[in-house]
Amino acid sequence: MTENLKIQNTDNLVTIAEQFALQGKVTDVQPFGSGNINDTFLVTLDSVGEQNFVLQRINTQVFRQPQLIMQNMRIFTEHIQNRLQQTPLNRRWEVPSVLSTKDAQDYWRDANGSFWRAISFIKSSQSFDTMHDKSYATEVGYALGMFHNLISDLPPEKLADTLEGFHITPLYLQHYDEVLAKTSPRQSSEVNYCLQFVSDRKIWAYVLENARATSKLPLRLMHGDPKINNVMFDIATQQAVSMIDLDTVKPGLIHYDIGDCLRSACNPAGEETEQWKSVYFDTDICQGILQGYLSVAKAFLTENDYAYIYDSIRLLAFELGLRFFTDYLAGNVYFKVKHSEHNLARAIVQFKLTESIESQETSIRTIIQDMK
Repeated sequence: MTENLKIQNTDNLVTIAEQFALQGKVTDVQPFGSGNINDTFLVTLDSVGEQNFVLQRINTQVFRQPQLIMQNMRIFTEHIQNRLQQTPLNRRWEVPSVLSTKDAQDYWRDANGSFWRAISFIKSSQSFDTMHDKSYATEVGYALGMFHNLISDLPPEKLADTLEGFHITPLYLQHYDEVLAKTSPRQSSEVNYCLQFVSDRKIWAYVLENARATSKLPLRLMHGDPKINNVMFDIATQQAVSMIDLDTVKPGLIHYDIGDCLRSACNPAGEETEQWKSVYFDTDICQGILQGYLSVAKAFLTENDYAYIYDSIRLLAFELGLRFFTDYLAGNVYFKVKHSEHNLARAIVQFKLTESIESQETSIRTIIQDMK
């Protein structure tokens, strides 16, 4: 990571957490989740009311205007909460709330200038990094469909674009070309595989942006990062109850969400495997997710929306692989890594997944067609 400010000790974290603890005393702060961008902690309080909240240090090298993130989050979470009050669902569904500091601010800066925020904890819930059981597929799709449904009537222009260029594949290709021109990558079969893989798909990578430019796909609000581990499941009922990691909610194409959700959930091997031969796109999970998604999203989807679902699945796997590979070539400056080849390994996983998607195009298109 380029932002590498170290948290010195637990006492320091407790001091930071106390800025947001309006009720009760902070008794514990522990690392939480498996995100690649922000530093996230679970705070425990000795309170009779809310006993936990989530504390995060925003990576300001990635999110350069963090105040706008908080402004966006206030707007759309309040919109969703109003929708749920006006038309209650017949099942549990929650949206995380922004917590204020003791001086009524959305965030707090420490002595190092780091940007901290706190959000409510979704109680009695859990998330998964991979789809352990296909029975969860419909719930993952429902979660994304419900999230899209609840913000479908919020005009996109109400939110700031907090991460310009995010999920615009042609811009990632442009960045890739710039990085490649400045570097001499170490020659290996893995690197050569990635170089050839990207080269073979450059022209096709414009598919969604061309559809937007020709008004075939409209600008809407999107989640931006609907990976499976951002869906929270009720521990008792195993039903989806929330979508978290809301920093990237912004104007865009919902197809980036649909593709990213299916890309992450339909790869049983997970993003971090190095067993590349085990990577494949599971069409049974894909069918379950789309079934759950369309159960709540049919109301606002157009014929063109259906036409581009397959392209979105293929593109998002390719796009993430491209981003990982570019970061590897650049020296691992964006994603957190555990070793120097980590992003290269991640890129190969996504490219192998893309190959699996491409090999099953007819089956995937049939699944989509049959659900209309």
